[in-house]
Amino acid sequence: MPPTHELRRERLRARFRADGAEAALVTRLVNVRYLTGFTGSNAALLVTGDHAVLATDGRYITQSGTQSPDVERLFDRSCAPALVRRAVQAGVLRLAFEAHDVTVEDHAALSRLDGAPELVELGHVVEELRTVKDDEEIALVALACAVSDEALRGLCPTVRAGRTERDVARDLDGRMLAAGADARAFETIVATGPNSAVPHHRPTDRTIESGDLLKIDFGALVGGYHADCTRTFVVGREPEEWQREIHDVVRRAQRAGRHALVPGADLRGVDSAAPDVVVAAGFGDAFTHGLGHGVGLEIHEAPAFSQQATGKLEVGSPVTVEPGVYLPGRGGVRIEDTLVVREGGADLLTTTTKDLLVL
Repeated sequence: MPPTHELRRERLRARFRADGAEAALVTRLVNVRYLTGFTGSNAALLVTGDHAVLATDGRYITQSGTQSPDVERLFDRSCAPALVRRAVQAGVLRLAFEAHDVTVEDHAALSRLDGAPELVELGHVVEELRTVKDDEEIALVALACAVSDEALRGLCPTVRAGRTERDVARDLDGRMLAAGADARAFETIVATGPNSAVPHHRPTDRTIESGDLLKIDFGALVGGYHADCTRTFVVGREPEEWQREIHDVVRRAQRAGRHALVPGADLRGVDSAAPDVVVAAGFGDAFTHGLGHGVGLEIHEAPAFSQQATGKLEVGSPVTVEPGVYLPGRGGVRIEDTLVVREGGADLLTTTTKDLLVL
């Protein structure tokens, strides 16, 4: 029996019991995976006080038995209704559910089932449990980061004027797979010249020109866990003074953000650390997004750094720090690392140099 998943389910039990529920219905697939190890495309999980039932369909009879041997399995394509009926059979009167995942229509259908229990909101409890990773999870994030670093190191010597953004992105994706990635963590961003001023530019057939800023935002997916890294380079010739200036500002801001990652730090305070540097340099209007976010089974997950965030940093949370300065029509710089919060600060997981290299 994989004890990790049962320990996670026990923490979930403590949370829904404290809120007066007798069981929880988990329908978000990523949360089902976290609680059971199951990776199929159709599933839901019922967790009662002393039992767990995984519902999926007949395509996954073998897979669910291999990945989730410590839970009862129920095979029905309509997973959530099947589990609510099971909850009725178990005498559950108050059933917590993921209101942020269940549609209004589905909620109405579940409520109409014979003897349906009272449905109460579970909230983002499983996502909150996922914020702090265990050693196995952190090792997978670290491995995804190492694969990403290896792929970028291999790519850099091949980048030159005349290649297209799309060609470089595809090359990097292939190098991540060759280095051991299961897939890319998200659509790789390769943005050159004025396109580098677009924070989430999608690669095009634009040809790289000598003197361009080249911004690459990418990551590998390994064992279900994501890496996230951004580096900015100059192609073909020494940087112009304005390119050096904004790169220096972003690098100093990124350093300030990394140093703010201490256990117990207020999330809004962390979010302010890097922007304060950018504002002081006179580029406040050119930093247009949040400082960073958690990474794990999803590329963006809790905690998020913003001025609307609540809560504090905890030991064992992998997060990103990714300030940027974007000058429309000219170019932009972003520097991003994935780190894990530790007692003494934060451990860096993405180690590729942050120098303004000329490729």
